[in-house]
Amino acid sequence: MPIPKAFLFSAIALLATASGCPATGGVALRADGTPGPQDCTEEAKRTMRALRLHVGDTALVELDANQIRSRAVTLYDGPIESILKNDFGTLETSTRLYGQVWTSGPQVVIRWYEAHPPDSEKFPICAVARLSEDQMRKRPDSKPGTAILDGSVAAAYVVDAFR
Repeated sequence: MPIPKAFLFSAIALLATASGCPATGGVALRADGTPGPQDCTEEAKRTMRALRLHVGDTALVELDANQIRSRAVTLYDGPIESILKNDFGTLETSTRLYGQVWTSGPQVVIRWYEAHPPDSEKFPICAVARLSEDQMRKRPDSKPGTAILDGSVAAAYVVDAFR
């Protein structure tokens, strides 16, 4: 029997209230400027279980809410707001994902730490942006602190830790 969305979001809101905003600062950087390993919080793991999000689950996202359907997007080091293009576990299309971008390495690294469904509160998650065939590799004309990518869409993958 399916769980009603109202019940599910109530349970998630209770879990999220205890955790507050997940910390994204303090991530150790590697020599090339990319972020090192980082644990996923216990609150995020509990929330993802409640949302039926499992390690390896994936959904397409518009990387930057301000550059939807662009042929090329420019991402900057720092916070990012992305938008789900399709359902992700029990998260519906148009849910916002909030996270952090690192552009120092040869390809962009994006980690999402929060989800914000249309009719709910924000809550913690752990997901990363991935695309094969070097599609997350920044273009050579990218300036320091930025990354220009060919295309505005990537896949968000659920993780239990950032590696």
